[in-house]
Amino acid sequence: MTLKYLAIIPARAGSKGIFGKNLKEINGKPLIAWSIEHALSSPEVQHVVVSTDSEEIAKVARNYGAEVPFLRPIDLSQDLTPTEPVLLHALEFYEKQGYSFDAVILLQPTSPFRNESSLSRAILEFERSASDSLVSVCENHHFFWKNKTKPEPLYDVHDRPRRQDISESDRWYRENGSIYISRTDILRKNNNRLGGKISMFVMTEEEGWEVDSHVDLKIVSALMADGV
Repeated sequence: MTLKYLAIIPARAGSKGIFGKNLKEINGKPLIAWSIEHALSSPEVQHVVVSTDSEEIAKVARNYGAEVPFLRPIDLSQDLTPTEPVLLHALEFYEKQGYSFDAVILLQPTSPFRNESSLSRAILEFERSASDSLVSVCENHHFFWKNKTKPEPLYDVHDRPRRQDISESDRWYRENGSIYISRTDILRKNNNRLGGKISMFVMTEEEGWEVDSHVDLKIVSALMADGV
């Protein structure tokens, strides 16, 4: 059975790190355009919607092919508003129009660098593994510490592992915020994008950059100039 997917790209006007971040130009396009075009290039996705509280973002999103059938309510556009209510709001809007979806895809515009077909391959992994939800990750090879006042390593300092010697089961992966897929019933039941049987979709290190600061913007611009 072919599953039906609704791709949701949340893009609030307010931004703490970079003012007007979602419309900042990166490699000749507004930041949000990259996620819109990637979603539209995936044939498995039936609808691509941008959830925003901004008329300016809505206009740009429509120009790049996204659907913006509503402006997000003020109560869902606050600094501390979780993402899940935003997803459910968009899903319920479409359901009231007579549409139904098996799963919701969350694409965060702050992760503009996705390799060609990454979303399609994530969907394939989601379906192949018969998962209830999926999270995109990047393999992490760093050595972490915690507790600055009383430093504690999160690895054995007396047996520092070499990258090539780490077994598959012992490797660490960092959630990169780029792609999430959630079955609609799981999203509703848990009010969480992740739940039930969770699978991981591994992306490249370059795809793992999130634009939250001006430094991030420069780095991602450079990476995309080389890789797009």
